[in-house]
Amino acid sequence: MENKLVYTGKTKNVYAMDNGHYLLKFKDDVTGKDGKFDPGENQIGLTIEGVGDINLRMSIYFFEKINAAGIRTHFVSADLKNTTMEVLPAKVFGKGLEVVCRLRAVGSFYRRYEEYCELGDKLPSYVEMTFKNDAKGDPLVTKDGLIVLGVMTSEQYDAIKLQTQQITQIVADEMAARGMELYDIKFEFGYDADGKVMLIDEIASGNMRVYKNGEYIEPMELSELFFA
Repeated sequence: MENKLVYTGKTKNVYAMDNGHYLLKFKDDVTGKDGKFDPGENQIGLTIEGVGDINLRMSIYFFEKINAAGIRTHFVSADLKNTTMEVLPAKVFGKGLEVVCRLRAVGSFYRRYEEYCELGDKLPSYVEMTFKNDAKGDPLVTKDGLIVLGVMTSEQYDAIKLQTQQITQIVADEMAARGMELYDIKFEFGYDADGKVMLIDEIASGNMRVYKNGEYIEPMELSELFFA
């Protein structure tokens, strides 16, 4: 039987498989504006040949490391030839939630709190969560807010925070081993039928800020440097 298309995303399509799992098909489309790649944008800006392949390669690399560390993810297996990844079924929190772990004060964190910090200040694996809502500018939400709104339980929040910090350390160590420094990284989490939390989506260069000698590394260059 052919896999059934259930969702068409900006950078991936999702298919339902006969075994109850899902298949993610990585595309060469990337978000951006005016023909320039920008991971923070919410629209497709251009197509870069091979970007789907490199994003899948990095996702496989990290998912295997994270699974080996005993942290739950939705990753089952991958097929580089067809640029696909088989994943476990998972429900998203609310209508979509992004989890950011920050090791340095840059980006929106610095813009919000620049009266209280210097650009590039070190942060202690600071975790924050935002609702995925383009129209509202992806609003921040607190633990209490998530519980009051019925998006997650206190236990799920604590599990996500801990796993986010553990996974961030794994990624940061891998970057450091290559002479680079992770400043921040964005994740998505879901939960299974028992309510247990797991890392979902992908772990690609477009979801993180990495610097070398104080200079920001563009996502495509980061992918090349990582696998060099």
